Order: sequence, then structure tokens, then C-alpha cells
Amino acid sequence: MSDWLVTQGPLPRRRARVLSPLREHLRDTFWFAPTAAMAGVFAVWWAAQEVDAALVRSLQDDGDYGAVAELLRFAEDARTVVSAVGSAMMTFIGVVFSISLVAVQMASGQFTPRVVRLFVRSRITKATFAVFLATFVLTLLVLTSYDSSPDPRVTTSVPLVQSVLTLLMVALSLLLFVMYVNATLRLMRVSHMIARIAAESFRVAALTPAPADDGRAPEVGPVTAWVLHEGPAGVLRDVHVARLVRVARKQGAVLRLVPRIGDFLVPGTPVLAVHGGQAPPRRVLRYALSVGVERTVHQDLGFGLRQLSDIALRALSSAVNDPTTAVQALDRIVQILAALSRRPLDRAVHRDRRGTLRLVRPVPGWEDLVDLGFTEIRACGAGNAQVTRRMLAGLDDLLRLAPPQRRAPLRRHRELLRQAVERATPAPADRAFALFPDRQGIG
Repeated sequence: MSDWLVTQGPLPRRRARVLSPLREHLRDTFWFAPTAAMAGVFAVWWAAQEVDAALVRSLQDDGDYGAVAELLRFAEDARTVVSAVGSAMMTFIGVVFSISLVAVQMASGQFTPRVVRLFVRSRITKATFAVFLATFVLTLLVLTSYDSSPDPRVTTSVPLVQSVLTLLMVALSLLLFVMYVNATLRLMRVSHMIARIAAESFRVAALTPAPADDGRAPEVGPVTAWVLHEGPAGVLRDVHVARLVRVARKQGAVLRLVPRIGDFLVPGTPVLAVHGGQAPPRRVLRYALSVGVERTVHQDLGFGLRQLSDIALRALSSAVNDPTTAVQALDRIVQILAALSRRPLDRAVHRDRRGTLRLVRPVPGWEDLVDLGFTEIRACGAGNAQVTRRMLAGLDDLLRLAPPQRRAPLRRHRELLRQAVERATPAPADRAFALFPDRQGIG
């Protein structure tokens, strides 16, 4: 039985914005925020320089050269501080960069390489680097503003506001450094890492279109044309839903996305099926589909479960042997599946502002998500009583929460788990202990 996700009426504003996918792509990069901060500090420095120059001109026009002389003495004292800040800031940046590299390396080895993206997307990490680099650039610019003439009658600029701004940037840098260290330590703790992945999964589920009242699959008609992938090979990261809906409306067609978000595409692979109307020009669809080297969580409903499963598998390996971490991952897997247990899945259907069907996008179905969450962990953890007891408790909870038509995959996994435990645990007493449901595993 297929389940469908349908949007009725106009597209939500937050997903119709042109820059919505671009914002997510920029979050997956590390260069944008520091570069924007260094560019922005030029504008701030120019404005502060103009204020300082206007202040000096005003005092000179009033003939208050004594006040100008006082400002020159203050600026000369501040120059020493600014010079010290400029020389120390690069060392500070090197320390922060070293901490980041160590944290990323440890998280990648302890959890899974997929969690490195959490460090890349971390707002506090980007903000810290951005402010540090901006402070360093600002100190260099301020040092160039000092006038070589000590005569208050001919001097043109006294970097008073610029020096105060530099001190404020230093204070902000120190505050961000403390916050950065705290955030990095939290990300290196498995419980916070798993909770972060679960929170991202809930955001993706919340942005998934709401179901239609009738829940029936819409009729799209026969395929009239195919759109092939002509770019480089890679993973389908996301699609620009608003743009595809707009293109389909102009062409009078219905577009159906053939691959699922997260699938690997090679050149020549069909990516869009056109139902009715005319095939859209390829140039129009150039930026509607994003293909990259790795999956992102932006529109990928199953990527969170994939990361949690990988963390559990790494914890259950003989090299790590940490079943408690696997239990923590199972806690979040059960939480995510419980939240999705009553949501229609399998397809997301998008309509234009007039309510006309324009885009059909595949999403993982309920059985796919259940298999993703339990299959590999069951195979690797069948011989560990802590894992089997937690998995049984989670399956029992989901059986109580899920509607009747969705309980078959859960029963199948429960039976497969029982069989796996019987094969891995020959002693009857140990088998009975391993097959007793417990939400804490063994506590």
C-alpha cells in the first residue's frame, strides 16, 4: 500500500524562496562565512575612518587643537594595543584551527566519517573563525590609519573610533572562543552528537509536505518525455522544489523526480519524467538539481537514520566494542521512527499556487525506514544482550504507536531478531535474558 505526501494550495513561503537551497549549500561550505566577514570588515573600517576624520575636522574647525592633541596621545597609546592584537590574533587562529582538526579527526574515527559535516555546518565554529579573521584584518587596516604627523593642526585622522572598534572585536573574539571550545567539546560527546543528528532529522520531517485529506495517489498520466542527467556523476543532494514547480507550470506539465534524494547519478541517468505538456528546456533545469560528492540532510529523510546506524555499527565493531553507544543510537532511531509512524510517506507531491499538481518527488517509505534503522544493527548486535534487549523494547514501543497497516515490518524485524539471538546464544538462560525487552538495555 503506497503512502503519499501531498501539498495543497500554495507552496509554503519558506520553501518558495529562491535562495533556500543556496543557503543550505553555503552552510555545507566553510569558506563563505569567513570570507564574508573579512569583506564586511572593510566596510565597517571605512565607516569608522570617516567618523574619525569628521571628528578631527570638526575640532580643527572649532580651533580646539588641545582636544586633537589629547586624541593623538590616546591613539598613540592604543596603537601599542592594536599592534599586539594583530600579532597575537594569527597565533590564536592557529590554535583554534588545530583544535578543530583534532576534534574532526577524533569524531570521524570514533563515530563515522558522515558526522564530519556537523563540524563543517557548525555556526559557532564558522562565527569564531570569521570574527578572528575579521579582527586580524581590522587591526591591519587600523594601523594604516595612523597619521605620521604629530601636529594637531595638520593631522587628518586620529583612529579613535577604529581603536575602540578593535577592542570590541577582541572582546567578541574572546567570548566566541569560550563558546567555541564548549560547542566543540559537546560535539565530541556521543550523546550530543546523536541528539544533533536526530534534531536535523526532525527538521527534515517537519519540512516534508503535509498529506492530502483523501491520501489517494494523484493521477499523473503517461510519460511524454524524459530529462537525462548531463552533469558530472555524484549524489543527488537536493532539488529546488519552487523552481521545478514554476517550470512545470510554465510548460503545462507534471514533473516526476525519478531518483530519490541521496541516490548516486551517472551521466545519462533519467532524472525527471515529464507527464503531459512540453519538456522543459535543459538550461532552465540547470540549477534545479544539485549533485555533489556526498549526501546532505537538507531534503534527505533517511540520512539521519543512516548516520545513526553507522554510529551504532562502529560502536559494535570488535575494535571499539561499545554497545552503550549503540543503545544510545537505537534510542534516537526509535524516536525518529515513532515520529514518522503515522505520517504518510513514499511520495511527496507539490502543487502550484492554483492547486494544480506540478511535481512528484519520491521519499523513503515506512518499510524502507524501518529496514534502514534496524537491519544492520540487528545483524551486528545479535550476540550482545544489551543491544537486543533495547531493540526489542523499541520494536514493542513502535508496535503500540504505529497504525495496524504499518506493523508488519516491525513484526518481521522482531521475529528476525529472535531468530538471530537463538543462533548467537545457545544457552537457554542467556537467550531468555537477551530476549527480554528493556529500554536501557542492561541499565
